[in-house]
Amino acid sequence: MATLDQVATGQYAIFHGDSAEVLQSMPSESVHLSIYSPPFASDGGGCLFNYSSSDRDLSNCRTYEEFFDHYEFIVSEIARLTLPGRISAVHCMDTPKDGANICGYQDFPGDIIKLHEKHGFEYTPRICIWKEPLAVRNRTMTKALAHRQTVDDCCQVNVAASDYLIPFRKKGDNPIPVTHPTGFSEYHGSSEIPEELKRFRRWKGKQTENRYSHWIWQNYASGVWDDIRGNMGNAKADKGSVLAYKETKVEGDERHMHPLQLDVISRAVDLWTNTGETVLTPFMGVGSEVYGAVVNGRRGVGIELKQAYYRQAVRHMESATGDDPPEQGSLF
Repeated sequence: MATLDQVATGQYAIFHGDSAEVLQSMPSESVHLSIYSPPFASDGGGCLFNYSSSDRDLSNCRTYEEFFDHYEFIVSEIARLTLPGRISAVHCMDTPKDGANICGYQDFPGDIIKLHEKHGFEYTPRICIWKEPLAVRNRTMTKALAHRQTVDDCCQVNVAASDYLIPFRKKGDNPIPVTHPTGFSEYHGSSEIPEELKRFRRWKGKQTENRYSHWIWQNYASGVWDDIRGNMGNAKADKGSVLAYKETKVEGDERHMHPLQLDVISRAVDLWTNTGETVLTPFMGVGSEVYGAVVNGRRGVGIELKQAYYRQAVRHMESATGDDPPEQGSLF
């Protein structure tokens, strides 16, 4: 298949192609962070969402086991590309075992953890991204989240499955520490930073006194992120908290889960990379992770199999960089 199309600038490189092939062209230990959502596989066979008709698409695997056979190749390549001591963050969720309205769930994150541990990553505690139950119910129309079901039989009721961001740390010593000499200076979320702390922003004195950065860190270090803008049910979800994706729908198209929220991406980029470092996504979609990397002063690399998503990612990256004239970069 090779690469069908690409745009490379000094700030990003995005590719229309199969990540299983494109990743092989990248040099070892050249990536400082990877962050992405893989297709959400279901134990009932295949994936919850089919993104394209291509046999190369992980979402078209016929069984749960076949999905992990395919996905393992991607994880092994990411392990090769990642610097020692650095992070690969996977966005995922528990998934239903079959298509029934009320059913058991599969520990999809647990199987992702086992796969990464097999390839030299350490599992660090997963971060729960809260979702409002009624918003999930209205979107999915699942009977197991209907109030009526609590009246009929509450044992047939489920909770709204949260999303998870799981940071995996590649074993080994990190050769380039990620530092914050004046602490965290930007907060990515809907919560308001207390006014009395704002005088400490970019504090150059003792960092034990940097109450602005301490407040941000307390929120980031929480095991539950409950103020992500653009998340399902967040009343403060403003325009721009996720990238536009609806225009990528084509005739006969499959359903599309909305892109990873920019708050989640920006937090990961701020936490785990230095300015100017390289952030990779092997499942680019409409470009959210590459966009989030670039607007936060990093270099982004993205790979997308589906043409409609790739074209939308091109438009998003042009808006992120002011239509930076394409030129070949030095990433490959």
